[in-house]
Amino acid sequence: TERLYLRQLEEKDYDFVREMLQDERVVYAYEHTFSDKEVRVWLDAQLARYQSYGFGLWAVVLKDTEDMIGQAGLSRQRWKGKQILELGYLFKDNFRHKGYGTEAALACRDYAFRALGEKEIYTKVRWDNEASHRVARNLGMEKIQEFIIRYYGKSMRHDLYRVCNPDLPFAHARSEAESC
Repeated sequence: TERLYLRQLEEKDYDFVREMLQDERVVYAYEHTFSDKEVRVWLDAQLARYQSYGFGLWAVVLKDTEDMIGQAGLSRQRWKGKQILELGYLFKDNFRHKGYGTEAALACRDYAFRALGEKEIYTKVRWDNEASHRVARNLGMEKIQEFIIRYYGKSMRHDLYRVCNPDLPFAHARSEAESC
């Protein structure tokens, strides 16, 4: 992008990933900071996704300084009995509200549509995370459903957003039941 590049996470990035996932300001939407073991599982999951799919959550790096400021990318997830492509993003606290989330997410969306030829992508946003709702809307996503996630014994309301690949026919589905 203009200000960022995304690259695969590497084993050497463990400390960065741990710093992010153990910062309650960064992972507030999870209402849970990650243990060292959970950080290891997170990083290993990304490395496995690269091997299986060629993508996962990538490190987001500022071009000007080479500083890693977050993670953004794509993952295959189960949703109501089918597999969907989910877009996710997570940024260090001092790099939020500067447009980096939208910039990285747009790059991921465009990669999913242009390079992977995906028909649709989704993102799940906690109901009170207005910044992430704004990012989803900036990507042309539409809210298609509200749902509850149970995570560490807590019920958390979320919204499911979807955007259809505009280069494919029937790209403007109107409801969750309709496919792109």
